[in-house]
Amino acid sequence: MPQSPVKNFSLIAAIDLGSNSFHIVLAKADHGEIRILERLGEKVQLAAGIDEQRLLSEEAMQRGVDCLRRFAQLTNGLPPGAVRVVGTNALREARNRSEFIRRAEDVLGHPVEVISGREEARLIHLGVSHTLADTPGKRLIVDIGGGSTEFIIGQRFEPLLRESLQMGCVSYTQRYFRDGKITPARYAQAYTAARLELMGIEQGLRRLGWQEAVGASGTIRAVGLASKGGGQGNGELSPEGIAWLKRKLFKLGEVDKLELDGIKPDRRAIFPAGLAIIEAIFDALELKRMEHSEGALREGVLYDLLGRHHHEDVRERTLSALMERYHADLEQAARVEAKALQALEKVADAWQLDDEWHGELLSWAARVHEIGQDIAHYHYHKHGAYLIEHSDLAGFSRQDQLMLALLVRGHRRNIPQERFAEFGDEGVQLIRLCVLLRFAILFHHIRGSQEMPQVQLHAGPRSLDVVFPAGWLQANPLTQADFEQEAGWLQRVGFDLSVR
Repeated sequence: MPQSPVKNFSLIAAIDLGSNSFHIVLAKADHGEIRILERLGEKVQLAAGIDEQRLLSEEAMQRGVDCLRRFAQLTNGLPPGAVRVVGTNALREARNRSEFIRRAEDVLGHPVEVISGREEARLIHLGVSHTLADTPGKRLIVDIGGGSTEFIIGQRFEPLLRESLQMGCVSYTQRYFRDGKITPARYAQAYTAARLELMGIEQGLRRLGWQEAVGASGTIRAVGLASKGGGQGNGELSPEGIAWLKRKLFKLGEVDKLELDGIKPDRRAIFPAGLAIIEAIFDALELKRMEHSEGALREGVLYDLLGRHHHEDVRERTLSALMERYHADLEQAARVEAKALQALEKVADAWQLDDEWHGELLSWAARVHEIGQDIAHYHYHKHGAYLIEHSDLAGFSRQDQLMLALLVRGHRRNIPQERFAEFGDEGVQLIRLCVLLRFAILFHHIRGSQEMPQVQLHAGPRSLDVVFPAGWLQANPLTQADFEQEAGWLQRVGFDLSVR
C-alpha cells in the first residue's frame, strides 16, 4: 500500500533491503533536519540467492528474514508511517518476491516497497546531497550495489539525470568469480561486461558534465581504504590506486588471501567484481578522482519521508509533470478529484476506507485518469494505465504505480476484477475506490461549470445508493442514462448501484 507521510513522530527509520546488504537507520527528526541515532548493516547477499529462473532461494529469504528480525527490535513500537522499507534490484528481479515481502512485513509490521532503479537513483542523490557540502556545481554520483549500479548527475538538491544499470558486485561475483579464483582473464571478462553496460549511458553523462565525482557505497569505500593502505592517496579513488589494487589481486590470485586494509572479511569475495566495475566506470567516463560519501539510499529515504511531512512531496511534482506532459484537462481533473474525495468522506466508515493512503490514491487517480487521451481516445483508460505502470515516476514505489494504474484502467467500461483480486485483501478496498472514482467521473461527465446538485450516498458491503434531489434526474436525462449504464457495468463485478 502507498506509504503515508510522516506525522510529528519523535523517531523515524529507513530500512534498505539491498542486493548485498540490508541496512537500517534510526533517526530523530527535528525542525527539518535529521539526527542519526543508530545505524546497522548486515551482509545478506540476497542477489546471490537468485537462480537462473529468477527465483529467490529459501536460504536467501531466511537470511533476510533473520536479519530483519534483529532490525525489528529498533522499530518495535514505531507507528505506521514512521518506518519506510525499500527493496532494490534483487527484489526487482526475483519473480517470487511477494513471498519474501509477505514474510518481511510479518516480521517488521511495516509495508515493504520495491522501488525502480531510477527511483533508487533519486533517493541516493537525496541522501548524498544532504550529507555533503552544498556546492553550486554539478556532481556525478555513483552507487555500486549488489545487483545494480546507479548514476546520477545533480545540482544541489535537484537530480538532472538518473540511470540504473544491471551490474553489481554480487551478480558479477556469481558470474565471474564464483569459486574465489582471481585471474586476469576473469577480471577482463567482468571489466568488459561493465564497459558494455556503460556504453548506453556514457555519452549522456558526458554531455551533461560534472565538476566533482562522488561514490556512495561500501564497495567504493572499501576500494578507497584499500588504496590508502597501499600508499595510494588518502581514501579517495584514483586510476593509480585502482591499477595498484588490480596488480595486487592478480598476485594474490584468491579472494581468501585478500587481507588488505579496508577490506572486511565478509567483503573479500565480492571485492574483485567491485573493482572491475569501478575501473570500467573510471575508463568510460575518464575520471581522475572520486570521493566517498557516507550518505546513500537510506539517508535519502529518511529525507524523502521528512519532505513529505513538510509538504515537499516529490509525488505531487511528479503527477503535475505527468499531467502537463500528456495535456490533461486540469479543470476537469480538479472537479473529479474534489467530488471523489467528497464521496470518500461519506462512505469511508462503511467501506473501511479511512486510512490516509486511500484518500491519496483516489486523489492521484482522479488527477491522471485522462492522460491516455493524449495517445488515442479509443481505449484511453488502457493507454493511461500503461503509461502509469511503465513510467519512472519519482517518489512512487512499484506497488503505488500498480495500484494507481489499476484505478485508471478500471475507471470506465469493464472493471478487470481478476487484476484487483491480485492485491488480496486490499483488492476489495481498491474496487471500492474504483467505484468512487467512476461515480465522480460520471457526476461530471458533462464538463464545465454547470451547477451540480448535492447528493446523498448510502454504502453497503457491495452496494452504493445515490439519492439525487427530487426531480433532478428527470430534468437531466443524459446523467440518468449514464448512471443506468454504469449500474450494468458494476453488476458484472457483483456490485449494486441504485440511483433515485
